[in-house]
Amino acid sequence: MQSTFFAIVSRMKHIDRWALMRSSRPENLSEHSLEVAMIAHALATIGNVRYGRSLDAGRASLVGLYHDASEIITGDMPTPVKYHDSRIRDAYKQVEHEAEQTLLAKLPDDLRPAYEAIFSSDNSEDDAYLLALVKAADKLSALIKCIDEAQAGNAEFRTAEASTRARVEELAEAMPEVRDFVDEFLPSYGSTLDELL
Repeated sequence: MQSTFFAIVSRMKHIDRWALMRSSRPENLSEHSLEVAMIAHALATIGNVRYGRSLDAGRASLVGLYHDASEIITGDMPTPVKYHDSRIRDAYKQVEHEAEQTLLAKLPDDLRPAYEAIFSSDNSEDDAYLLALVKAADKLSALIKCIDEAQAGNAEFRTAEASTRARVEELAEAMPEVRDFVDEFLPSYGSTLDELL
């Protein structure tokens, strides 16, 4: 039996982000998901190495990789719309859940449980923290996009950068892994390749 799951997931490259903003360089969902996966892995690794946690960094990376997969079906809803009020947010969460279920239904029965585990929580305290780190990685990726746009001379992202930076700072107060990433890794973003090397 043929499965369309990976063919559908490969369409992430066709979903543009930041639809309400004029970007100097478009960003698609594939690019964003890869960055979130890498940052989520880094945050979990920092937690394990520096703070004695027992987080599955590989799981953090996979959750980050698939965290917006539902947007293949729903499209990318702009943050100001999605979080305008609790009714819209809750309704959209339900739509996202149904889109995830639609994607998972495209997998062969024997593989589905492995992927369902990526899209859901085991309800443990460690997994709840890991999922919070993935959300923080998502915010960090958004902040990095804002920094890149500012570096390109695009003032369009000025307000988004300020609000996203404030949210990242809140997360950094609650999660030392985020603080470490902000202090050690974030300052390099926006630098030229010659400066980085």
